[in-house]
Amino acid sequence: MSIVGTRVVRVEDDKLITTGGTYIDDLREDALTGAVHATFVRSPIAHATVTSIDTSEAEAAPGVVAVYTAADLDLAPGKAGPVAQPWLADGVVRYVGEPVAVILAEHRYQLADAAELVDVDYEPLDAVADVDTAATDEVVLHPDLGTNVVQTHGGEFAEDTFADCEVVVTRTIDNQRVAPAPLEARGAACAWGDDGRVTLWLSTQNAHLARSAVAKGLGLDAARVRIVTPDVGGGFGAKIGADPEAVVLAWAARRSGRPVRWSETRYENLTAMTHGRAQRNTVTIGGRRDGTVLAFRLEVVQDAGAYPRTLYLPTLTEMMAPGVYRFPRVEAGSRAVVTNTTPIGAYRGAGRPEATAAVERAIDLFAAEIGVDPAEVRRKNLIPADAFPYTTPTGATYDTGDYAAALDKVLDAAGYAELREEQARRRAAGDPVALGLGMSAYVEITGGDGRGDSGRVVIHRDGSVTAYTGVSPHGQGIHTTFAMLLSDRLGVPMEKITVRHGDTDEVPKGVGTMGSRSLQFGGTAVRKAADAVIEKAREWAADELEAAPDDLELDTATGAWRVRGAASAGGVSWAELAARAGDGELSADVWADEVSPTFPFGAHLAVVEVDTLTGKVALRRIVAVDDAGPVLNPVTFTGQRHGGLAQGAAQALLEVMHYDADGNPTTATFADYSFPTAAELPDFELVEMVTPTDRNPLGVKGIGESATIGSTPAVHNAVVDALAHLGVTHVDMPTTPLRVWEALQEATTRVRKAD
Repeated sequence: MSIVGTRVVRVEDDKLITTGGTYIDDLREDALTGAVHATFVRSPIAHATVTSIDTSEAEAAPGVVAVYTAADLDLAPGKAGPVAQPWLADGVVRYVGEPVAVILAEHRYQLADAAELVDVDYEPLDAVADVDTAATDEVVLHPDLGTNVVQTHGGEFAEDTFADCEVVVTRTIDNQRVAPAPLEARGAACAWGDDGRVTLWLSTQNAHLARSAVAKGLGLDAARVRIVTPDVGGGFGAKIGADPEAVVLAWAARRSGRPVRWSETRYENLTAMTHGRAQRNTVTIGGRRDGTVLAFRLEVVQDAGAYPRTLYLPTLTEMMAPGVYRFPRVEAGSRAVVTNTTPIGAYRGAGRPEATAAVERAIDLFAAEIGVDPAEVRRKNLIPADAFPYTTPTGATYDTGDYAAALDKVLDAAGYAELREEQARRRAAGDPVALGLGMSAYVEITGGDGRGDSGRVVIHRDGSVTAYTGVSPHGQGIHTTFAMLLSDRLGVPMEKITVRHGDTDEVPKGVGTMGSRSLQFGGTAVRKAADAVIEKAREWAADELEAAPDDLELDTATGAWRVRGAASAGGVSWAELAARAGDGELSADVWADEVSPTFPFGAHLAVVEVDTLTGKVALRRIVAVDDAGPVLNPVTFTGQRHGGLAQGAAQALLEVMHYDADGNPTTATFADYSFPTAAELPDFELVEMVTPTDRNPLGVKGIGESATIGSTPAVHNAVVDALAHLGVTHVDMPTTPLRVWEALQEATTRVRKAD
């Protein structure tokens, strides 16, 4: 029986829950002996001219080794889209949290006092904290550009798009700014060797992209930069590559001649690490009163923050605009504007959740307008199962899918008809606790970068196996999954398999973990390397057994090579074949780039209760189908689904990174920035469905953030559905008790005025 597809407890967890992981703060490398500690002096003002910086008092403070500002740096400007983000603020600050100076001190406790002694003279400028104000260009953040609109894409809309529609609905929806809030905040440690190479231990999702960014920033050949990623306490897209702070720290270590350590505070993390989402989406949907949608238009305004670092996000939203629906006409366009806020980066789905939230909200609005159940409107417009591969009007080619089956599975598992009956009973009785049902059908693109990844498999003389992969886990269970894959392929017990990653000296080539690509690209590469080892071993085993290579088979139950049909005659083991290699290795090193993006899909249903007297929202149930193709390990798959569902519910109900009109963050601590714990969440009801793909040899579709993509609009739609009978037609996310209560008050006021 194959180990693949069985429930295997994660092998990496034993260390994490006993002796503990090794995070940036836990490093005890010899190269870091005598390291100084670093902190950044950050701007407390969203927009200002820096007229002077006096570091003299800080430099004289106890334990301080050095204080550096932009005037000290001899680095070429960094590049972030159409404008260069300075490594340290140079003349102007453009968001609260922008680094202005870096301080090195002997002990960490000395840093806070020293930072207070850096005297920065700020001359405040008018702040632009929202996209509407930014779009007017009354205050331009980057004068060299002459505008705050840093990207315009698509948007060539026809005048007659909705001409034949009986019903047309338009609504503007805010997909609010959120903070990634990883368990481990950003951190780094760096040391220069006598050979002129720098080693940077970094909490990152991909060592190789970080190496490229640091080498470019320092003006070095990539061979002179080594990146090592220890255990990483969460990334969620925000730890892709290396942030500017990493380059500054490496430069400071070289200038000071001392190794440097840095770990940011939680306040720094919430204000200075890239944020996610921050889109304003205007949807227009039109069709016939029988529920047929004829046209859909999505207009995206992306808040890029002060420095546009990921302008592909709105274009991904455009590409995924039609979602799971076969709309005859689809139009999409976007603008990105800069504001005096923290830069926006990739986060849990990066542009695709925004598309799903927009189209699913539009479907519900259309269904409400024509008075048809939203489930029926979805069924009527879903792409049929026999249409795949299906190319959408926005240019995405979906590989496989059965969207109607996913929706039906969820509705059946939830008891949808009975829930609607219960909802009707409550409304008829005037029950103040309203029942809301929200649904979402979604499709996601995974492995969309298409860049491939590396895999190397080595068989050692004791029969053990080491696999080297270019992807880098930060909670996904890749050690377990890849070990299962190799055990199944090679017949080697999992306990004899080691997975190595995250060190650019050990794994010279790679891309990393992002966009739900690890299994598709990294897993395919490791399997491809295993297959190459098998073919090499076949020739060697043939010599040992004095048989033709084609007559041999690998017995994966014992890990031995045998002559087919002659099991009793004995065989040759992996250890024996590895010993034959002498000073060499029985190994294979491959690059897998023949893999194409895949499109996992699913459907979710959320059940909420809303107390219409207080605005309190209680999430009672989430029923979910998440089809990612064949599942290698149901344990890790379930864990990823749980995490995605929890975060989707959190965004719908709680999470928001808010700024006032002057660009000051008002939710910059965990006292203000809220998300649920397991105690506030229901037991998730997971429904299984498997639709393989032909775009990689494993048949898998990455799961990653798919559960987030489905659950966010489902929970939000459920809250809106709960209030619909009271005339509350929409509540912006997040649907917090305060916002719900305010919407209820508005509805009450409207009723009183009508009376």
